[in-house]
Amino acid sequence: MDTVTARTGHVKELVDRHLERLLERQLGRLAFLGEEETGLIREHLVAFVLGGGKRLRPEFVYWGYLAGGGERPEDVLPAACAVELVHAAALLLDDMMDEAGTRRGRPAAHVALAGLHRARGRRGDPDRFGESAATLLALLALTWVDAALLESGPHLPAALDHLTRLRVEAIGGQYLDLTRTSGARLAGTPASGPRADCEERGADTPASGTRAGREAPGEGGPDGGEEEQARLISLYKSGKYTVERPLLLGHAVAGGCAPTRRLLSAYALPLGEAFQLRDDVSGVFGDPAETGKPAGADLLQGKATYLLAEARRRTGGADALDDVKDADGVAAARRLIVECGALDAAERRIAGLAAEAVAALAHPPGLPPEARKALTELAATATATATATEPAPTEPAVTPTRPEGHGR
Repeated sequence: MDTVTARTGHVKELVDRHLERLLERQLGRLAFLGEEETGLIREHLVAFVLGGGKRLRPEFVYWGYLAGGGERPEDVLPAACAVELVHAAALLLDDMMDEAGTRRGRPAAHVALAGLHRARGRRGDPDRFGESAATLLALLALTWVDAALLESGPHLPAALDHLTRLRVEAIGGQYLDLTRTSGARLAGTPASGPRADCEERGADTPASGTRAGREAPGEGGPDGGEEEQARLISLYKSGKYTVERPLLLGHAVAGGCAPTRRLLSAYALPLGEAFQLRDDVSGVFGDPAETGKPAGADLLQGKATYLLAEARRRTGGADALDDVKDADGVAAARRLIVECGALDAAERRIAGLAAEAVAALAHPPGLPPEARKALTELAATATATATATEPAPTEPAVTPTRPEGHGR
């Protein structure tokens, strides 16, 4: 194992250690609740944060710091932990919005807390209690985000600005997903493409020219409407939240320069889109043992994804893609997506976007060799395939099971 790979793998260990110390300090501030209630917080929030997750977003914070010229990696760990706490809060809330029964192989927090309410014979509606308590846990995690970031050093204002944007953009993306999945049509959705608005990108970045990852001539691409809206959702719900903002947060903690910031955005935006598109594919074809999702989860939930929008465009809106309710419906929709070429188009797009991201790392002013190599490796990790080869029927769970999650 080479030095960069070893160091990249070490980031998770560094973040976990810092998270553990941070959470113990913050739990101490809740001693007034009493031992029983703080025990519930420890079980359903602290253990949740510490007990799982790939720490992909903290990895991007860490390497954004080194790309920005940071020389003391321990100084960026508070910001990396802050991003992981945002993610924990997002997962708690996402599970409630998606009515997910489990997370990481265990009952979702709101389900477990509702069960506790029932077991103790408490007054009131157990499900309402579970959702209310899980919401408070998410709010607590978001409060600890700021406590973590306070340790970020002399560039705190710039770091806070990026962390605030991360939260705002993720919430906005989740709202777009919520309204689109429920069937609402949002008036005034920009038709210019989801990557056109990045304030960090100058007119001379790769995104202003011909984009890698577009379909070959004759195969079609986004023509506005549903596909553009799906890309807009994926950009804000996942792409910027997972890649760009964590990178720029680390860069801000280092006090990095504007040219490097623009380079990191040129890398992050196509990679974030590829990352979400990989999740779209996994949400339809992924092996539940690998993804943690039931087979065809996005079909069952009626998610607004680029893959499904592309399939609808190619098939003229085939009925098999909508109102999927069971294993047979999942199997029929999967076959149709393969046969119409939408899956192949998505795979080509992922590869093209990942290649565009990696190519951006060579642009002026360049990056330290170690950071460049690590970000190249992370591009491969973020878009790795975890897909079943055959669109065969697999019995989906009645209640959705949520993964650690690309789209969330």
